Amino acid sequence: MDERVASAVAHWGPRFTLNGVTVSDFERVTAGVRSWPEWCAAWVAAGSEIEALGREALEAGRSRSAGELLAMAAVYHHFGKFVFVEDVEQMRAAHARAVACLDDALPYLDPPGRRLEIPFEDNHLVGVLRRPHFAGPHPVVLLLPGLDSTKEELRSTEQTFLDRGLATLSVDGPGQGEAEYDLRIRGDWAPVAEALWQAVGEEPDLDRDRLGVWGVSLGGYYSARVAAALGERVRACVSLAGPFNFGDCWDGLPALTRDTFRVRSGTATDDEARATALTLDLTHVARDLVAPVLVVFGREDRLIPWHHAIALRDAAAGPVEVLMLENGNHGCANVAPWHRPRTADWLTEQLAAPAQLTTKAG
Repeated sequence: MDERVASAVAHWGPRFTLNGVTVSDFERVTAGVRSWPEWCAAWVAAGSEIEALGREALEAGRSRSAGELLAMAAVYHHFGKFVFVEDVEQMRAAHARAVACLDDALPYLDPPGRRLEIPFEDNHLVGVLRRPHFAGPHPVVLLLPGLDSTKEELRSTEQTFLDRGLATLSVDGPGQGEAEYDLRIRGDWAPVAEALWQAVGEEPDLDRDRLGVWGVSLGGYYSARVAAALGERVRACVSLAGPFNFGDCWDGLPALTRDTFRVRSGTATDDEARATALTLDLTHVARDLVAPVLVVFGREDRLIPWHHAIALRDAAAGPVEVLMLENGNHGCANVAPWHRPRTADWLTEQLAAPAQLTTKAG
């Protein structure tokens, strides 16, 4: 097993199995990959097996099974492409399979989902909207993926909120998922925040006055940027393993992560990518973060050091709670029972309560 394969297995195993890959498939597929150029094709082959089962179920009219299997296949295809930037053509083909599988699954999920295309600058962002079965308008949580995650990876996270009566809108932002080819990673998410605010307001069964935002990894940075940009329009924010300044983490990042950032930021060299990463910085916007924030972090995070959680706690203008999990890895995927239900309960409470903001000074 070469260094890049070993790095992927070591860093991301719990994440794969938490978000829809079976343990046996993770072990089987990774055991058969000896060199990094084999990675994407191996996961697409495994995803194709699940996809075939889903399409057979769809033809037979077993719609619930079809939805479950196609959404599962989307995750397998996604994990084939997630950091496979050395062969962009192969990566895009795997990504297209992931998107198609999830799009086809959405009507048959429980509860169903709907694809949204959100105008943004001269392009658009793509999201997946899911709502509880009962009548709205519903409180809504924006779910923001990280550098190498996409909306296709977030179904199990969505479910924790949906089960508590919250609607979810999972969005590929600039440099992510369906937007990663035409829109570059950017530090300033104020324009993105306004586009998402507008999109939520156009859905009559969503209650925009009860808006929460959740993000993981680099999405944890984006969630804080959205909350800062929207100010009192956001009721609550969750930052899971998000950097306070991404560039400060650069030297400790795996090569796969640095390469992925370089490609998705449109930079040519590692030094240029680092310079761009340094612009993903909360220092000058944290004073605008007035909504309550829950920061979730793993003390054993090897990608984003835990002191980034403390930096956000100390800099934000509003109330901040830090949930530090001593054994947690990056994204705390290895200790999900210790944070996922608590995060969902916390957001449910924040979005159900009357609007009330308390700054640290107040």
